[in-house]
Amino acid sequence: MFTGIVEELGVVISRHGGHLRFGAQAVVEDTKVGDSIAVNGCCLTVTETGPGWWEATAVEETLSRTNLADLADGDRVNLERPVRMADRLGGHLVQGHVDAVGEVREPAPDLRVAAPVDVLRYVVPKGSITVDGVSLTVVDVDAQSFTVAVIPHTAEATTLGRRRPGERVNLEADVVAKYVERLLEVHPR
Repeated sequence: MFTGIVEELGVVISRHGGHLRFGAQAVVEDTKVGDSIAVNGCCLTVTETGPGWWEATAVEETLSRTNLADLADGDRVNLERPVRMADRLGGHLVQGHVDAVGEVREPAPDLRVAAPVDVLRYVVPKGSITVDGVSLTVVDVDAQSFTVAVIPHTAEATTLGRRRPGERVNLEADVVAKYVERLLEVHPR
């Protein structure tokens, strides 16, 4: 479980298919093999770590459902370690399970993202959504996209300030909305 509060802007050191090596300082401080780290909102398992770097393997399913397949050497990525029970929940509950990939239509600060209808069904004004692992508050939503306001600090501390129209971003809808929908479904007995 994550919060959507990015801890560090890391860098892709190398990518060979699904094998990725990331440069980072903060997230590797107490990380060991088997731990989870969210990369652009996608939960990955640490397979190797060393001073200033860590590695993970993304399977084909992950690559096909996220923007991780778009990554190249030198690309910046949003990194976050899982929340600990004693931590503050500064964003919202984020699973690190990407629901879909959206497309940037307008850049920050008024970031507009086109999203599939099966994600937009959970998006409401003043609700939460995760874009590339960043917990954000929805400003507006229409039939094809949503808008979030990206403050200067977030634009600087994450990849969102660098995203341009046409670029792909990982989206995770609010898990609470998904559970509410499931609970309200009528099930035959």
